[in-house]
Amino acid sequence: QRLIPALVFLALSTAVAAGGTRGKVVHDGVRYDVYRCAPDELRVFWKNDAGESHGNFARLHADLARKGERLVFAMNGGIFEPEGAPSGLHIEDGRELHPLNRADGEGNFFLKPNGVFFIEGKTARILETDEYARANATPRLAVQSGPLLLRAGRTHPAFRPDSKNRLHRNGVGILPDGSVIFAITEFDLENGVNLHRFAEFFRAQGCEDALFLDGDLSLMWTPEDGPPKPINNLGAIFGVTERD
Repeated sequence: QRLIPALVFLALSTAVAAGGTRGKVVHDGVRYDVYRCAPDELRVFWKNDAGESHGNFARLHADLARKGERLVFAMNGGIFEPEGAPSGLHIEDGRELHPLNRADGEGNFFLKPNGVFFIEGKTARILETDEYARANATPRLAVQSGPLLLRAGRTHPAFRPDSKNRLHRNGVGILPDGSVIFAITEFDLENGVNLHRFAEFFRAQGCEDALFLDGDLSLMWTPEDGPPKPINNLGAIFGVTERD
């Protein structure tokens, strides 16, 4: 039987509402803020009922409050276009709001293989984009981004351990017990990470599959941070909610 690494579970000591857990992890000299939750707790948000992009955590928080819900975790989702539309697949509450993108292009999203994080039933999965296209999945939630950090335990072939491209980054992985782990580097000029080291972080937590989400604009929020601020202009937002 495979042993689950203790690092994340020892570090995740700050419990928050709705069953999720937040904590700090240091791996290979880089400091991460980490959140773990069950797949069936997770949601994704892009637009409000008027068809307008939420854009930031504060607007999402206020919109949910009007519906009698409380936001207890938020993190920006996958890479998006300048006008705020997702660069690839976006499925929310079982509805496809933006199609799968199998095109070639420049930038992290198109660093193939890229992939799709999705939840079908109570199971979270990450597949390479072409794998997902063949899978005939019917997810409740799906976000496409790129590049893949890990797929079936293999690191993306373009990553280099000695890359000097150390930046603020966030991503999502699936732990051996099936729970979802989000990780983001603590934001400061000396705490960036290259993509190879970021993939190795998820491997160290026991993940076989992990997906890069975004970079400089990336944020994580839980209520212990105080009221969410209307900062940054985001596309999709991952969230965990509870009823007020």
